[in-house]
Amino acid sequence: MYCLKVDIPEDICKIDDELKAIYHSSDTVCIWVFKTRDDRNNFMDETKGMIKADRENHYYMNYA
Repeated sequence: MYCLKVDIPEDICKIDDELKAIYHSSDTVCIWVFKTRDDRNNFMDETKGMIKADRENHYYMNYA
């Protein structure tokens, strides 16, 4: 397991983990927040294998 010490805003910490999807690269961590667990799961299935830019676009087109 790898743990990185970062300052996560409290409002993000308060959101149920089942409503968040997390993506990371060598220099970025993205946290997408969804209205329902089903939305989160669908997003994960739909974006499997996508690069970050495509995943971001998919989120904004379908879930934001």
